[in-house]
Amino acid sequence: MLHLALKAEIASRYASALQTEPVLSQDALTIFFLNGLVVEIRYLNINEYSIQWLWNEMLLRIDTAPIHPELASFPQHFHGINNSINPDSLTSPGQDPWLNVHTVLDALLDNPLLT
Repeated sequence: MLHLALKAEIASRYASALQTEPVLSQDALTIFFLNGLVVEIRYLNINEYSIQWLWNEMLLRIDTAPIHPELASFPQHFHGINNSINPDSLTSPGQDPWLNVHTVLDALLDNPLLT
């Protein structure tokens, strides 16, 4: 199971930054960081995923719903602050999920709003 493998990788790589061990539910993995960042990962397959996070009451997300063909990064896109829709330069559909996840987590731990 992909989420189970991601959970193990996250628990290992980010152990010192985690508030608790990542929580696995039926279709998602939720991560609670010491700095207050909460991340929810949903991977249907290597091409369809959503990485959503909450930071200081702001809900942001990267996903692959094919609804913004005007963006250079189509189908993946970033739902940013003030409900903006932007190209996503962090993830790539078809890429190893762990590479996408740790790239996003590293970026979020550096700058949770990706500004």
